[in-house]
Amino acid sequence: MNTVLPLRPAGLPAPVSLAQAFWFWLRLGFVSFGGPAGQIAIMHTELVERRRWISERRFLHALNYCMLLPGPEAQQLATYIGWLMHRSRGGIVAGALFVLPSLLILIALSWIYLVYGNVPVVAGIFFGIKPAVTALVLHAAHRIGTRALKNGWLWGISGAAFVAIFALNVPFPLIVLVAALIGHFGARVAPQVFAPGGGHAGSQQGYGPAIIDDDTPTPAHARFSRGRLVRLLAVGLGLWAGAMGWLVVVYGWQGTLTQMGWFFTKAAMLTFGGAYAVLPYVYQGAVEQHQWLTAPQMIDGLALGETTPGPLIMVVAFVGFVGGWVRQVAGPDALFLGAALAATVVTFFTFLPSFVFILAGGPLVEATHGKLGFTAPLTAITAAVVGVILNLALFFAYHVLWPTGFGGGFDIASALIALAAAIALFRFKVGVMPLLAACGLTGLAITLLPRLIPH
Repeated sequence: MNTVLPLRPAGLPAPVSLAQAFWFWLRLGFVSFGGPAGQIAIMHTELVERRRWISERRFLHALNYCMLLPGPEAQQLATYIGWLMHRSRGGIVAGALFVLPSLLILIALSWIYLVYGNVPVVAGIFFGIKPAVTALVLHAAHRIGTRALKNGWLWGISGAAFVAIFALNVPFPLIVLVAALIGHFGARVAPQVFAPGGGHAGSQQGYGPAIIDDDTPTPAHARFSRGRLVRLLAVGLGLWAGAMGWLVVVYGWQGTLTQMGWFFTKAAMLTFGGAYAVLPYVYQGAVEQHQWLTAPQMIDGLALGETTPGPLIMVVAFVGFVGGWVRQVAGPDALFLGAALAATVVTFFTFLPSFVFILAGGPLVEATHGKLGFTAPLTAITAAVVGVILNLALFFAYHVLWPTGFGGGFDIASALIALAAAIALFRFKVGVMPLLAACGLTGLAITLLPRLIPH
């Protein structure tokens, strides 16, 4: 059995096998709603609080590294924890299962969208889920903020980050850079501001000791090796070159699938700050330059991406599916096959860099664990991210409660669903899946009942 530690102190959770982890990551892939904030909150609840696979401090240390990378940070965090527990295959399992359910669901919904148009049942469920997503993101900001903002200086960094992105429209990468610099220089002047608390983080929060705790030695596979780094980079580049070479041979450089692979390779390197930061680039390339889909279709795809499990950047699978369908990449008699192939190609090139970043860079991050000179910038980044998450909650709230803008009407039904979801999360600690199911059914009832009542 592949375990994390051979010895278990009193109170330590049982070792976790790769098979057990597989089923957890698979389940997570189907319930990871709420965008990165909601997904990180789910992983914190399950892995830090409930299962105690990893301590909060090491969880946040990994999260801070993922925040610095281009790509979906929640998926990268799952890959990192899976790698830390069960080597490279554990990371691949965790990262792939975080994406695969979303890809399959989006392929199915994209087909329904193209063939049947506006489906009342689907629209009704989405109507109820969107306000719940708003409550989930707000709850995530509260949850992470109460743990990460340990003093007034960190609160100040968080507030400044919120003002910067909300009022001044400062790019997220710049906010991360400034926060890192504040942490770097601030730790020299006032190290106590950025120093982590002593003892067991899990014990401090009342969770108990974790399998990978604050003082757990770095596993052998997570220690830095120059040879291992070179091998992983070679494998990653080889996979990319092999896939791109195959597309060029089969479809030519100007082929739709080849151009999709090349375009989304570039997009993957620009996704600093999450999906919303790269959406303008995707819109410009997919809609205006390549014309794989129309502007209204792009907006509909974003709605699907917001209300399905998995990273929000999975909207690229919708772009690929519609583009493959419109361009008939597998011929006019195999529209679905060609569209599904395009969605898969787009997903592969979008997420391949994330696996390389984590599996190759993880040992460097583990080497910085507990060193204030390296952790202080990450602590400051975490504080800034809390402010950014709050901005995301307000962004969702605006689009859900005023769907046609402030000049239009206020959506009372969505507001009531969001309020009920917030009460369920903050007061009654309701799980994410029951909450989304209840809100989805509520939305379905609200939208369908008027159609069923005879006039």
